[in-house]
Amino acid sequence: MQLLERQDMARQDPKKRRSNFDEVALGYSHEQAQKEASRCIQCKKPSCVPGCPVGIDIPAFIKSIAEDDMDGAIRELKSMNALPAICGRVCPQETQCEEVCVLGRKGEPVAIGRLERYASDHEQGTMEKRGIEQPETTGKKVAVVGSGPAGLTAAAELAKMGHSVTLFEALHKAGGVLVYGIPEFRLPKSIVQSEVEYVESLGVDIQLDTVIGKLETVDELLDEYDAVFLGTGAGLPVFMGIDGENLNGVYSANEFLTRVNLMKAYQFPDYDTPVKRGQRVVVVGGGNVAMDSARCAVRLGANEVTIVYRRGEDEMPARNEEIENAREEGVKFKLLSNPTRILGNESNWVTQLECLNMELCEPDESGRCRPVPLEASEHLIDVDVVIIAIGTSPNPLIPMTTTGLETSKWGTIIADEDGLSSKQAVYGGGDVVTGSATVISAMGAGKTAAAAIDRYLNSKEL
Repeated sequence: MQLLERQDMARQDPKKRRSNFDEVALGYSHEQAQKEASRCIQCKKPSCVPGCPVGIDIPAFIKSIAEDDMDGAIRELKSMNALPAICGRVCPQETQCEEVCVLGRKGEPVAIGRLERYASDHEQGTMEKRGIEQPETTGKKVAVVGSGPAGLTAAAELAKMGHSVTLFEALHKAGGVLVYGIPEFRLPKSIVQSEVEYVESLGVDIQLDTVIGKLETVDELLDEYDAVFLGTGAGLPVFMGIDGENLNGVYSANEFLTRVNLMKAYQFPDYDTPVKRGQRVVVVGGGNVAMDSARCAVRLGANEVTIVYRRGEDEMPARNEEIENAREEGVKFKLLSNPTRILGNESNWVTQLECLNMELCEPDESGRCRPVPLEASEHLIDVDVVIIAIGTSPNPLIPMTTTGLETSKWGTIIADEDGLSSKQAVYGGGDVVTGSATVISAMGAGKTAAAAIDRYLNSKEL
């Protein structure tokens, strides 16, 4: 039997989407979802399930879609994943579940992520959202710090186990990197809010504008709670350490995206937060955050947006579809180029970026080819905004204010495979432990830690 071709998903026209923050990917129609779901051959030993960091029974939820049982599909998804509408949009399925799909050996794998998105959107659009039947209360209390993907997942799992969960978020919106880091055109805030509301429906108490380490320390939380989960992410920007990074018009990607995404600077002055709308913008870096920054700059009206990256396109860590979307929207790529200093005028506004050309030599410890500078290749690029998107690290506030909490030389919390830190009853997961990684890996860590916390709480009378 000849299998159907993989169903493409409609997107906004590049010329149109350059000037709006509406979602680019438009999702499957009902007919497309049915056709795509019918491509799944329902393997007896599905390799896609081990490829999912949160262990979704992928063939089961896809079979439900194929049979037009959307209630069953969402039930399967939410039995293992508290945030399916988010994962269906930003999870890198192409390097996880889809990469090991049997169909991918001779053709295109099943579009697992697109089907996950379809099922989740169907629930939000046509069915009453369902939580789960509240379990019997254990009497144990857990504090979760940070409402990003790790914190939301840990909180949801712990609540399902019957524990009383309070989630503390430093900002005025829950969602962590999902709201401050990922643009509206890739992950609408209404989707994040809907998933947050689902977590609340499980009985989780979310406290906003609460900076743990300032208002209360982790040590003080342990006086009130039986365990603490730290899912505070990696929101501290990393800079290059070159001259000129303190000039006006130079942003970290963290600040730039937070202003645009969470504080709606793109609607200034209707919203209070300003942002520099550059005409010639350079974004330094090659990951998803760099693509997000560049595509936001396009939508803010820049005439020319350029990605500067020290390696080649094959080495770029960004998802292929994000690189493709950026290129379609007019973003230019200056590869094998590394900034050496930033120049400004007498008013301390950035005017030029000096770069060196690079060439690739032997692979480094990460397995990627190591870039080395070419002598006498210095050149200048005229700019009025520079966005540094080369990574982030955890905020040191909690380690500085918590006794006995060990961290690595990179500032990440040291934790074992279950998320247990060096401090009893304190667990961690996500970027605060691993450094910058994916949404789904953070969710997997939150789920693992929740199970470990449950075992700990049940192991003795606290």
